[in-house]
Amino acid sequence: MTTPLWCLMIVAILPYVSAGLGAYYRIQQLGSLDANHPRVQALELRNVAARAYGSQSNSWEALSFFGAAVLCAHLAGADPEASATAATIYVVARVAHLGFYIADLAPARTGAFTIGMACCFRLFQLAAVA
Repeated sequence: MTTPLWCLMIVAILPYVSAGLGAYYRIQQLGSLDANHPRVQALELRNVAARAYGSQSNSWEALSFFGAAVLCAHLAGADPEASATAATIYVVARVAHLGFYIADLAPARTGAFTIGMACCFRLFQLAAVA
């Protein structure tokens, strides 16, 4: 399996990491998890618990764009080293984004998001010139 595909697997796991953190903070704030109505309960979240929930949603949203970029580069036969570099930087940016989101460091979170998006555009560009 190529480095970008390994990176895609890691990025696919990040929403579950966020969910675990979110569950921890949800229990801390509200005392329990409501498995019957989790989205209703999410409306009650504040501060770090709300940010953990938001990071999970954002991780799901980012996964689709990165997945498309990786698959396009892979199927087009893009430069393997350049693809690996872009995908690896993306993973680092997304892990940082998760941490910045939960820590309430919005400017840093935006920077990490921007770096991640640039990596996706790079993967698409590599596919285009392959």
